[in-house]
Amino acid sequence: MAFNSLGFLVFFAAVCAALSLTNIPAVKRALGDKLFGARHVLLIAANYAFYVSWNWKCCFLLLALTVIAYVSAANCRRSRFALHAGVVLPLVILGVFKYFNFFVGSFCELFGLAEPGALKLLLPVGISFYTFQTLSYIIDVHRGKVEAERSPIKLALYISFFPQLVSGPIVKAGEFLPQLCEDRNVSLVNLEKGVQIFLFGLFKKVVIADNIAVFVNAVYSNPVQFGGGTVLLAVVGYSIQLYCDFSGYSDMAVGCARGLGYELPRNFNMPYLSRSVKEFWKRWHISLSTWLMEYLYIPLGGNRKGRFRTYVNLVVTMLLGGLWHGAAPRFVLWGGFHGLLLALHKFLMRLFPRMKATGADMKRGWRIAGIFVTFHLVCLGWIFFRARDVGTGADILEQVFTNFDISLIPNIITGYWEIFAMMLVGYVAHFTPRRLQERACDAVIRNPLAVNALLIVVIIWVVMQVKSADIQPFIYFQF
Repeated sequence: MAFNSLGFLVFFAAVCAALSLTNIPAVKRALGDKLFGARHVLLIAANYAFYVSWNWKCCFLLLALTVIAYVSAANCRRSRFALHAGVVLPLVILGVFKYFNFFVGSFCELFGLAEPGALKLLLPVGISFYTFQTLSYIIDVHRGKVEAERSPIKLALYISFFPQLVSGPIVKAGEFLPQLCEDRNVSLVNLEKGVQIFLFGLFKKVVIADNIAVFVNAVYSNPVQFGGGTVLLAVVGYSIQLYCDFSGYSDMAVGCARGLGYELPRNFNMPYLSRSVKEFWKRWHISLSTWLMEYLYIPLGGNRKGRFRTYVNLVVTMLLGGLWHGAAPRFVLWGGFHGLLLALHKFLMRLFPRMKATGADMKRGWRIAGIFVTFHLVCLGWIFFRARDVGTGADILEQVFTNFDISLIPNIITGYWEIFAMMLVGYVAHFTPRRLQERACDAVIRNPLAVNALLIVVIIWVVMQVKSADIQPFIYFQF
C-alpha cells in the first residue's frame, strides 16, 4: 500500500474518519481520561493494518523489536546486559534479514554451489528505518536524553507510526514521544495543511521522478548502447529523480503525519545547493546522516582522537552507511567514496583556510565553486549507487569520458526535450525554499473550504494526467 496508490488514499481517509469520531463531545465525555489512550490504540491498529498490507508476517518482527525496546530501555540505565542486548538483538535481526541472502549467495558462488532457494529470506520493507529508530531510542534512554517510556502503547505507536514506518524519516524519541502527551488529533486545519504537503510530495514523485525514471532505467540497463552525452544526461537526471522520489516520499510522510495532528522533522533542505560534501550530508537524508553522526561517528571517537583517527572514523562511518543501504559492493563503494571525500575536505581545510565547512562561512567565489564541484562529485557517487553492479558503473564512466561528442549536444537536447523539461521542473521544486512552501500553504488555508476542496480535486486530476504511464516503486523501499 504505497503512498502513491488509490488504496492508501482510501486507507488514510478511513483512519482520519475513525480518529475524527473521538472529537465528538459526547465521545470525549464518555472516554474521559482514556481519550488519549483510545486515540493511540486506534493509531496502532492503523499502523499494523498498514504494515499487514505489505506482509502480515513482518508484523511479528515489528512487535518483537517493540518488546526488545521496551524491556531494554526499562533496564539499560542500571544493567549493561540490558543495554547490550537492546543494541545487539536489533542489529542481529537486521543483519539476518538484510544480509543473509547476500552471504549465502556469495558462499555458493565461491564454491560453485547452487543457491538453495528455500533459504531465501524476504527483506521486510522498512526494516532498516525502524531498526535504527529502535536503536536510537534505547541509546538515548541509556544516555539520559529521554526517559524510558512506561506506556507500551505509546512506545508501540512511536516505533510503528505508519507515515514514516517504511522509509523514514528516522524520528528520535525526544521529538515524537512528547507529542503523545498532548491533545493532538485530526482537525480541519491540520488536514488542509497536511493534504497540501502530501500533494506537493505526490507531484514530485509521480510527475517528475517517475517520468525521468523511464529514461534513466533505459540508459542504466545497458549504457554501452548510448553515447556519452546521453549517458551523462541520465547520470544528471538520476540525481533529480532520486531527490524527487525520496524527498517526495518524505513530504508525503510529513503531510500524512500533519493531517493526523503530529509533526515529523524535515529530511531534505536543498541538498544540491551544498557548497561542500560535509554540507551535503547536513542537507540530504538529514535523519540518517544525523543518526550516523550521533550513534556511530561520535562513539568511534569523532574528531577527539587526532587528525588521522578523524579521517578513519569518517571513512568507516560512511562505509557502514553505504552498507546500511544494502549488501552489495556498489553501496560499499559509494559509502567509501563519500567517506574519502569527507576526509579529504577536512584535510584540505587545513591547507586552504578559505575553504570552510559550510557555505555560510565562505566568500562568494568559494561558494559558487563549492556548489559546482560538490554537485558533480555527488553525481559521480550516484553512478554506483544506481548501477545494478560495479561493472555497469564502470561502463557508464567509460561512455562519459571516452565516447562523448560535444557536437551531438543539440541533437540530445532536441531528442530528449521532455527529460530536460522534467529535470527543470524538478530543480525548481528542489530550489523552492521551505518557508515559501509554508506561506503558500497558509495562503491556501485561508480560502473557503469549498474552494480548497475544488483546488485539491483539480491538482489531483492534473497530476494523474501528466504522471508516467509506468508506476515506479519508491526507490528507498528497497532499503
